[in-house]
Amino acid sequence: MSTAPDELKSWLTDTLLPGWIARAYDPARPGFVEYLRPDGRPETSDLRTTLVTARLTYVFSHAHLLGVPGALAAARHGLAFLTGACRRADGRFVHSCTERGEIVDGKTDFYDLAFVLFALGWFAKATGETDVLAIAGEVLDFLDGELADPAGGFREDTLGTQPRRQNPHMHLLEACHALAAVSHDPRWLTTADRLVQLMRERMLDGNGTLGEFFGEDWAAFPGSRGLIREPGHHFEWTWLLYHHERLTGSAEARAAARKLHAFGQRQVDATANSSRLVVNEVDPAGRVLNGAALLWPQTEYLKALVARIEFEGDADAAARLDQHLRLMFRHFVDRESGIWVNQLDDRGQPVSDRVPVRVLYHLVLALAEVCRVTKGDAAFQRPSTATAPSRD
Repeated sequence: MSTAPDELKSWLTDTLLPGWIARAYDPARPGFVEYLRPDGRPETSDLRTTLVTARLTYVFSHAHLLGVPGALAAARHGLAFLTGACRRADGRFVHSCTERGEIVDGKTDFYDLAFVLFALGWFAKATGETDVLAIAGEVLDFLDGELADPAGGFREDTLGTQPRRQNPHMHLLEACHALAAVSHDPRWLTTADRLVQLMRERMLDGNGTLGEFFGEDWAAFPGSRGLIREPGHHFEWTWLLYHHERLTGSAEARAAARKLHAFGQRQVDATANSSRLVVNEVDPAGRVLNGAALLWPQTEYLKALVARIEFEGDADAAARLDQHLRLMFRHFVDRESGIWVNQLDDRGQPVSDRVPVRVLYHLVLALAEVCRVTKGDAAFQRPSTATAPSRD
């Protein structure tokens, strides 16, 4: 398989998604498989997490929009478990449970909730069934009422876990964009604006690098964790910020996207980075802290390049896109099965002995974005098409 748009689209809809529907979804078992063995067989476990349930509900909702047979049934299966077993009688979502609905970890986690919202937005988009938006509204009420922090943003969970992270805020922004596409509730774009402002004022330093871990007052977390910069998140925010500008007209969002992309691109192009893969962690000066390479940052780099093509007309990004697609398939993703190696060490050797199903969200969204922009295929819809009313 080449990386030409037509072949990539066919691989996504004819190989990757049908294969994963067969692996992760069993109509006779509640929820979804969480991990595969390296040979592709599901791990035997009845543990189910809200995160994986939500991510796969999104994946199969998107797959339905792409015309993949069986995807809608898989999405409905996920939604039923997400809004049933993962959701307590009082409306709160637990972190994990068994497939029988027995609570394993009862805390309500901000990161999980961001993906609950994302899944609800995409399910509504895929089906036109907007009754799920009432649940989304309840989740936002919970965030604003129970997890909102006076210093800005939201706490990690109902246990007050430290440190605070930028990452859940980023995914909440993604969810707000998705929900703004299907809901006329102005809170989604209002919340998105607040998140972008928080990132610019509290998470982004003066050199255009994005912190990962923070204390209560949004100061950098003490010690080495406060120095960590993840190029993958720089690219993920890049894509989101370009789309935030599209939805809201925010010039500040585009300016921040350019800064974040520039820092991430320097890490890909660094002389010491002969692989040209996106490494896991660097410090604010670009010195490598963790030179291993996970799959998900490679997918986020693809999305950032697509955004640069779409919104900046960046010809250099187009060349880089093709090159990095080839690298991703060469090093991580098996073309025949659609199963991946999750991580390479700093020598390029596989270090993962299991396949985390949660990463499918990254791979599907990235490849759908590549197809949408490079092929111009209407079936590959924008992840967040503005249908919300204009705001003041």
